Formats: sequence, structure tokens, C-alpha cells
Amino acid sequence: MAAKQNGGWLKGVIIFLTIGAVIAGGAWYFGAGGDNAPQYQTTAITRGDIVQTVTASGTLNPITNITVGSQISGIVSKLNVDWNSPVKATQLIAEIDPSTYQAAVEQADANLASAKANLELQQAEEERSAELFTNKLVSRSDYDTAIATLHEAEATVKLNQALLHNANANLGYCKIYSPVDGVVISRDVDVGQTVAASMTAPTLFVIANDLTKMQIDANVSEADIGTVAEGQDVEFTVDAFPDGKFSGKLVQIRNSPTTVQNVVTYDTVIGVNNPDLKLRPGMTANASIITAQRADVLKIPNAAFRFKPPELSTNKTFFARLFNGSETKNPQTNTSPPAMSGETNKIETAANGETPLTGNEPPDELQKRVAEMRARGEEVPPEIGAKLREYYQSGVLQRPNGGARRGGAGGSVLRSAQASRTVYILAAGKDPGNPVVQAVRIRTGISDGTYTEVTDGLKEGDTIVSGVKLPQSSTANAAPAGASPFGGGGGGGGGRGFGGRGF
Repeated sequence: MAAKQNGGWLKGVIIFLTIGAVIAGGAWYFGAGGDNAPQYQTTAITRGDIVQTVTASGTLNPITNITVGSQISGIVSKLNVDWNSPVKATQLIAEIDPSTYQAAVEQADANLASAKANLELQQAEEERSAELFTNKLVSRSDYDTAIATLHEAEATVKLNQALLHNANANLGYCKIYSPVDGVVISRDVDVGQTVAASMTAPTLFVIANDLTKMQIDANVSEADIGTVAEGQDVEFTVDAFPDGKFSGKLVQIRNSPTTVQNVVTYDTVIGVNNPDLKLRPGMTANASIITAQRADVLKIPNAAFRFKPPELSTNKTFFARLFNGSETKNPQTNTSPPAMSGETNKIETAANGETPLTGNEPPDELQKRVAEMRARGEEVPPEIGAKLREYYQSGVLQRPNGGARRGGAGGSVLRSAQASRTVYILAAGKDPGNPVVQAVRIRTGISDGTYTEVTDGLKEGDTIVSGVKLPQSSTANAAPAGASPFGGGGGGGGGRGFGGRGF
């Protein structure tokens, strides 16, 4: 009987110790998880300059390109200029074999001489007929015939004179002259080649009038054209000089639109000075049209608009945490921190990370996501904007605000931000060492794509929250995802509890 009592007592002690170990292990596990709470990434509000631009690409061209052709057909006998040759106005640049046209001139000259001889004969005949008619020796009809023959001879002379002028003109076209001062940028014929002039003149040369003054024909999307105006300054780069910046001025916005895959663009002409001739025709220019600029203003990084604090949690008790898995809580907000990146072991991840738009989303979702991106000051990819416009044009979606367009889908730089936005700052809480996140409504101005002007709601030195940061030590102490603190869990093996064997 005593042995049976001793066995029962020993069994009770073992059960008690096991339950105590379970409670202690759980407390240790979840307590360790709370020590490494995420920290907020912050940025102080500063002053600086903001330049808002609209980006576009285009091609450098001479202001005036002259196409020199041939008005006559024939064999090219001489070429006096080549590629890149400087030319002057009225300079002889090419010749076509004149033998055929010289023969035509001689033939027309002979026909004119014959017509003049016939005219002299008819003039004499008219004088004799007049004298005979006066003496009543010929009839009136014979006299009228003599006068008509004389007039016909006069007309024949004029006709042959015109043919002679035409033959001389064609002979003159055998010599081709430059119409302007400039540089030959294209030569399309060789000596001995036959050119045939029919309905259109064959092209022999292309001459650029003045390469010291050029222009960029840039394509600006319809979403950005509203902020672009003549006279605005432009900065651009070319691939040939990646470290150099060139400047120009917007001189014309042409009203003829170009539509490619439902994307509408307008040809915008940018005047460029090229005194050292570094820029060449055909170069691709990446231009930034300066639409607005501010000096010494408060500015906020656009990353602050994309930040949203984690949702608040009410699971504060130990048992709630115990039954809720291995989720660690932020002591500042009692919310779950964002997951860490497994590739780089870095600690910065977006608090509101979303999958990128592909254009295959349902129309309503696509419209909502694009509106949210614009509200946060993010750039909308051109292909996504084109897809959304396609939905609008087909009637699948209705434009917000009665059809008014908001924001751009084309340029990589943003227009003025929304008038009012929400950002989050770190404010002093009840615990001096534990500041709290506080939402603030601010008014914004222009944006350069990285920073946005703040016109009201913040002051210099305010601390803005732009992201969440997890200490690297938290990954070393954290349990594998899905593992139980008491061992035997899935995923990464036995965990940290009791050797992975359970109890």
C-alpha cells in the first residue's frame, strides 16, 4: 500500500514538473521574441530645392533639312561634294551628262530659225496681197487668207522660241547647285549612276542648313502635356556623352497627335544650340522639361507617403500569444512586424508591400490600385496607364470625377501632388523612451519624383516615419516559421524547446 502511494506521489510530481517546464519554456520563447521589436525608419524634414520635370525622349535633327534632287533624267557625270562637305549657296555640287539636252537645244534653235524664215515669207506675201487687193486684182477672200497665214507664221515663231527656252532650261538643270549654305549629311548617288525623274524628283543629296542650331523632336504623353508650355527650360543627355548635360528651350508644341497602342503623344520641339558641333543629327536625346521649381522649401521623401503602420492587435496576454503561434509583437503599437527578407538578411521591407501591377487585374481593382499609387505619389508605368485608358475608351470603366484625368501615366516624373495627404511622425508618448506613431495631414506642392514640397502641416526638423526596420539579431533568436517552441513542429526541424522530441 505504501509503495502504491509512493508511486502516485512520484507520478504527480512528474506531471507538475512537466507542466511547469512547458509554461517556463513558452514564457521564455515568447519573451525572447518580444525583445527584438521592429524599429521605425525615420527621416528629418529638411529644406532644399525641388525641380519638377516631365521626361521625354526624342531625336536630334537640324532645324532645316534641304533635299536636293534632279528635275531631269540622265547619267551623273560629276560629283563635286561628298558626305560632310561644307557647301555654299549656288555652289556647283553635281552634273548630269548634258549631251542629250544640248542636242535638244540645237534642234529647238533650228526650228526657231525655220519659223522666222517662214514668217518673213508670209510678211512679203501679205504686202503683195494688200497691193493687189487695193487695185482690185484679187478677191477679198484671197487677201484674208494671206493675213491669216501671216499670223500663223508669227505664232509658230513664238512656239519655237518657247521650245528653245525649255531646252535651254533642261540643259541648265544638268548642273545642280546647292540652294543654301550648309553641310552635306547624305549623298545618294555615284558617278555613272542613272537618275530617272518622273512624278517625283530623285534625291541626290540632303543638306543641313546649319548644324550649330538644332532641335529635338520629343514625344510627350497626353498625361503630361498639360504642364508643358513654350519657353520652358530643358536639360537633356545623349548616349554619346553620358557624363555631359546639355540645355535647350521648348519652342513649339505641335497639335498633331501620334497614337501607338492607345498611347497618345505630342511632338514637342526643343531648340538646341550646338556651337562646338558635338551633337550630331539622329542622336537620341533623353530630355527633362522643367515645368516648375522651388528654392529653399520644406521637402519630404516620397517614401513617407507609401508607409502605413501595421494594424493594431488586441492579443496582449501571454495565453493569447501562446495559442496564436510564434508571432512577435511590436511593443510600440502591439502589431506584427513585417517579414524579413530571406535573400539578403536585410531588415528593410515595405510595411504595405503589394504585388506589382501587371495589367491583367480586374478593371475595378486596376483602377483602385492606380488611384492609390497616384495618391501616394508613385509613378504609374506607361503600359498600366495605357491599359486603364483602354478600359475608359471602351466603356468598361468610367473616369473618376466626371471623366477628369488625374496624374500621368507617361512621364517618369510626377506632377504636383494631391493637395492634402497623410504622413506619420514619431511623437513623444507616455513613456519618454518609447515614442508613438502619429498620423498628420499635410498639404503638398510640387514633386521631383523623390521629394515632395510641404506647404503646410510640418516644420523643419520633424521626424517622419518612412519604413520599418528589424534588427538583425532578431533573426538569430527567432524560431523557424511554423515551428513549435515545444519541438516536433514542421518547417525547420526541432525548434528551440525540448530537442524536437516533444514530451
